[in-house]
Amino acid sequence: YQLLAHPHPHPIYPRWPIHVAIFGPKMGLDQLFFLLFFFFGHHLIEFMSCHVSVCLPSFGSRSKSCNECPFDPFPEPTNFDFDVVVIGAGCVGACVSRELSKYNLKVAVIERADDVANGGATKANSGIVHAGYDDRPNTRRSEFCWPGNQMFKQLDRELNFGYLVNGSLVVARCQDDLAILDHLLDRGKQNGVQNLRIVQQEELREMEPGISSDAIAALYSPDAGTVTPYEFTIAVAENAVSNGVDVRVNRDVQTIEKDEVTGAFNIETTYTDKRPAGVLRHAAAVAVLGVAILSGVYALILGTSGMDGWTTPAAIAAVSAVTGGLAWPRTSKTTERYKARYVVNAAGCAADKISAMVGAPDFEIFPRWGDYLLLHKDQGQHCRHVLFPAPGAMGKGIVAQPTLWGNLLLGPTARDTNNPEHMARTTPQIISELIQKCRELIGGFDAGKVIHAFAGMRAKNTRNDWIIEECPTVPRFIQAAGIDSPGLAGSPAIAIEVVRLLKKAGLATPPNPTFNPYRRPIIRPKHGWKGIKIGHEDPEKNVVCKCEKVTEAEIVDAIRRPLQCISTQAIRKRTRAGMGHCQGSFCESRVRDIIARETRQPTSAVEGRPWPASSFLPQRWLSDSDKASLRKIAEKA
Repeated sequence: YQLLAHPHPHPIYPRWPIHVAIFGPKMGLDQLFFLLFFFFGHHLIEFMSCHVSVCLPSFGSRSKSCNECPFDPFPEPTNFDFDVVVIGAGCVGACVSRELSKYNLKVAVIERADDVANGGATKANSGIVHAGYDDRPNTRRSEFCWPGNQMFKQLDRELNFGYLVNGSLVVARCQDDLAILDHLLDRGKQNGVQNLRIVQQEELREMEPGISSDAIAALYSPDAGTVTPYEFTIAVAENAVSNGVDVRVNRDVQTIEKDEVTGAFNIETTYTDKRPAGVLRHAAAVAVLGVAILSGVYALILGTSGMDGWTTPAAIAAVSAVTGGLAWPRTSKTTERYKARYVVNAAGCAADKISAMVGAPDFEIFPRWGDYLLLHKDQGQHCRHVLFPAPGAMGKGIVAQPTLWGNLLLGPTARDTNNPEHMARTTPQIISELIQKCRELIGGFDAGKVIHAFAGMRAKNTRNDWIIEECPTVPRFIQAAGIDSPGLAGSPAIAIEVVRLLKKAGLATPPNPTFNPYRRPIIRPKHGWKGIKIGHEDPEKNVVCKCEKVTEAEIVDAIRRPLQCISTQAIRKRTRAGMGHCQGSFCESRVRDIIARETRQPTSAVEGRPWPASSFLPQRWLSDSDKASLRKIAEKA
């Protein structure tokens, strides 16, 4: 016998994909008993690997088989008829769906990407909860930014996504900049923003010891804050799902037609199905094993060789089924058709295309690309607040800020995708611009400590303001389109306005008597390495990601939440496994194994983190020469 067990660096109770090869001149009864042992032994291994509480009292009294497990990682949709369909699962779409979950309605969110907050602006932005002093008065931006900002503290108390109120500073470096600060202060007052004031050089240096030597004053907004945008959106969407909303990812809207008789919308989507095509588990394994045993007995009776008896398809299938099941990945596309009485267009950079589908091509989206550099956590100490330069024609400028988790974030650039000159900028030019502009704000950071680069797109539009309205020509079609910065800050307030527009359009909103505004956090507090270690037998103490100290229990918790989470990238956004300075080189394979175990599929079927995705770095893990090049760029600044 030769047993080839999948190597595992530490005991996280893997679902062992053991392959058994039988050698010998004949198949004997000992071999049959050997395989039977493996079959029933696998049941025990699978049970001990499982974290479903309903099956945990004791193995002896267990009444459910794993095929009857209440946790279904790949649920089949059953309902396609909804009161409201929200198109887009970014921060705006998620907030709208949660607001709608407060009412007794059938609501679905349709998202083209494979996870919420996994495309467009929400996937990759600064995470700043702006106060609203920069927005032109009497616009939709100015109307919703400050009210949205004021909602975040309560939302964080309810949803536990993490919110750091560290304030922002718009830094003046010359006399012309001082005039801009006065202008922004006046705008802020017109927009209802409170607590704004201009701080002079002496106080500024006390607030920011690492500020550039030529900084002379700054506009201070103590109410500005920082979140991780995808963690915020995931928390909001997860709570919406817990309250009855149906989130459908991997659905790309193809057509929307309105029934002129009923007024309902017929939405056709292409569903990209990435689930395992088939998993042969225990019930099937019993049947196939029975066939295999009979084949072996038949071979013994006739006196044929064991190898001949065991090369039947049934026998081969039995060996694999016994030791973990057959499964193989697939990607297939099918058409799904939805019916909705009302539609909310929160499709981000695709909002103009969605609007055109219903016969309302009255605006266009021109995405603006923004590039970022993320530095090691030991660089986050170089600034305490969100530091802006004086704004220019292309927006708020390139920002230096500490992230919620202590890293230093530099960015974004502003490159219009319809401008060939912008999009022709080379990687060295982009990196140089980011480092040099941030050197004008803070001088002490080490550019060689860059650990990651990413980019996102902001939905600039031809109306030059957020489009939040019931479509004038298509009743019951609500636009939440062209939401660029400060859309993250405004998203909770935008959601309230969208629901108001739905009610005005005729949507009945009986209260949801079971609405629960609360969500447990996924990430548990750690106190250094106290009580946890790599390879611990207890999942609560077993560290899988050493950079961020993410435990096995946190990963399992994320997988078993009501919002589907079945890829290493999805786990990364929920638990921070792979977000540290090694960028997943240590933990991604371990995370993949846990996902495979918990979702009952082979490791090969679990999607990993894409590379390069939007990164503009030369490679995922920077070499010493790459770091030296970054330091040379910084020296020229």
